[in-house]
Amino acid sequence: MKQCPVAKKCGGCQLQNLNYDEQLSLKQSKIIRMAGKYCHVDEIIGMENPYRYRNKATHIFGFKSGKIVSGIYQSSARRIIPVDDCFLEDEYSNKIVQTVKKLCVSFKLKAYDLNTKRGFVRHVLVRRGSNNGEIMVVIVTAKDDFPKKRDFVSALIEKHPDITTVVWNINPTDTPVFLGQKSEVLYGDGYITDTLCGLKFRISPNSFYQVNPIQTEILYNKVKEFATLNGNERVIDAYCGTGTIGLTLAKNAKEVIGVEVNADSVNDARFNAEMNGIKNAKYICADAGEFMVETAQKGEKIDVVITDPPRSGCSKKFLDSLLTLNPERIVYVSCNPETLSRDLFVLRKGGYRVNKIQPVDMFPHTEHVETIVCLNKQ
Repeated sequence: MKQCPVAKKCGGCQLQNLNYDEQLSLKQSKIIRMAGKYCHVDEIIGMENPYRYRNKATHIFGFKSGKIVSGIYQSSARRIIPVDDCFLEDEYSNKIVQTVKKLCVSFKLKAYDLNTKRGFVRHVLVRRGSNNGEIMVVIVTAKDDFPKKRDFVSALIEKHPDITTVVWNINPTDTPVFLGQKSEVLYGDGYITDTLCGLKFRISPNSFYQVNPIQTEILYNKVKEFATLNGNERVIDAYCGTGTIGLTLAKNAKEVIGVEVNADSVNDARFNAEMNGIKNAKYICADAGEFMVETAQKGEKIDVVITDPPRSGCSKKFLDSLLTLNPERIVYVSCNPETLSRDLFVLRKGGYRVNKIQPVDMFPHTEHVETIVCLNKQ
């Protein structure tokens, strides 16, 4: 694969100057350095083809030299780096973004300018189902008046007839948040479905869904292996999102309880359980830590807790709640080795032994690495 022409300006692919084996070695060393003191670290699982793995393309629209450009923010600042074709993103999704850009010119729709706070189109998001090819396009604007929106969508569908749904999202806030609170479906159902680990999942514009489907299946199968379920366990899936991890475990568990603060994700998780005919999984919109404390206070026994926190890791409140609940086993899915090391220290001090550590390269060419850890009560 040729070198990306904007790699140095963009800063998104921090490791692109290394060959892939060197990248894996660097990430393996980092996990050993941060978590190796707790347990042996198994060899990192890499990709056979570490390009075009992202099933989600997110592009910021703006102006440069008087012309509409699309791309991503430079990693060190909110300055747009024009990118016509990202080597990590799905190639067809990139083409759709370029079509939207051309249509904006044709329909005289101006890109939003961060400095002047003027303009219309802010972002474009494209999600593509990895197994069924369904495609969602989300057009994010700064204003709630979309002139000739039906004609715009018709022109887009004419150019790309395999688009499944188009959603218009309004985000008037001057923040780095990509999507706003208000949306309108302009074409299709407003969501797509994808298949993962033999299950179907509904993906809405705001849904959290892993962007690397090949490595996600490997990751979830490792979570299942570490959970070692025999059909009698009650499982809590904390930070459950749209229920992807918990639903893949449901057939091997007595009960799965997913907990998530995002109401849209909880609705998707419930829909996903029903769509797959899974009756032993329920989803609760609540703070996971508070829910676990309440569960412990009721005297209910939970055998396994799956936790997949954000990069900031688990809060002290959450870890205290987890120790109060006192499950037999914890499977911790981490996207940040630093916060993982910090949280493992707390859990070990609280009476848990680290048994297995498995890194998975979910994001080749970037510095990020996913790690699955199995902990058992001592």
